[in-house]
Amino acid sequence: MSWAGQKVLVTGGAGFIGSHLCDALVAAEAQVVAVDDLSVGTRDNLKQAEALGLKFVHGTIMEPEAWSDRLAEVTHVFHLAVACLRRSFHQPMVVHEINATGTLAVLEACRRHAPHLQRFLYCSSSEIYGSALHTPMDEQHPLRPTTVYGASKLAGEVYTLAAELPVTVARPFNTYGPREHHQGASGEVIPRFVVRIANGLAPIIFGDGSQTRDFTHVSDTARGLMLAAERPEGRGQIVNLARGREVSIARIAELLLQKMGRADLQPEFRRARPSDVDRHFAATGKARELLGFEAELDIEAGLDRYLQWFHEAYPQASGLLEEVQDQNW
Repeated sequence: MSWAGQKVLVTGGAGFIGSHLCDALVAAEAQVVAVDDLSVGTRDNLKQAEALGLKFVHGTIMEPEAWSDRLAEVTHVFHLAVACLRRSFHQPMVVHEINATGTLAVLEACRRHAPHLQRFLYCSSSEIYGSALHTPMDEQHPLRPTTVYGASKLAGEVYTLAAELPVTVARPFNTYGPREHHQGASGEVIPRFVVRIANGLAPIIFGDGSQTRDFTHVSDTARGLMLAAERPEGRGQIVNLARGREVSIARIAELLLQKMGRADLQPEFRRARPSDVDRHFAATGKARELLGFEAELDIEAGLDRYLQWFHEAYPQASGLLEEVQDQNW
């Protein structure tokens, strides 16, 4: 399928993954509308896409009637709007409402107002698995989320699969890359490490650092989402999107210290955080066989790309330090 001329709507389009997806869709000549309430995402993330024709709607998934007229000609919906994992520790009801009820609201809006819909792509999360009981973790792995966030994303999956729509569920693993959040509840491990190291401070690791993640560069995740939505074989399917390699948090810290020329620093270890998963390592065979998807960037190449972007985006990293000081999220 060619994306040229396809009319696409992306919820959460101004966010980290959403904005990269919008860039890729616009580059493929799709006609894209991004819906975002800008509670976490930023309009700056969409500068490149807007310059190439993307239309932005300031709106929330909790009130789809305010923008549902945009669905009249839409052929594909990518649902990425989300409340993040660490917010669920402090605002579990809010996270449930946004991730579960909000997904149901978007599905219902599509059912009522998108007569030309060819695919609804729900962007789930590897957090629905919980910690690995066996590896690699295929799509049949038991679903045992350890947080309200993971449970709410799983609820969104169930609503999506129950909808009377052509749907696909994608489960990205540990996406990282340019525009990833370093601050507040949305801050993630790689950006937080980089900010501290850039300021001559040791990265902080919760637990002993042996816990692993399947880090997948955002460019690969965005490409995988597009393949999952365009391929006929993806309809009605659940599919992992991942690099298919596990990397420990301690190894991430080691690589960043080396690449940033601060091998003299040693990570600071703190008490493990509750609900953190011990191991994520995805099976990627289904994505390869069904969609022809394989991640292209290994962790070292991906970190190099992130560091290049970071130094260009934040030439004065000292200004970011205060934003990562609350390390208890």
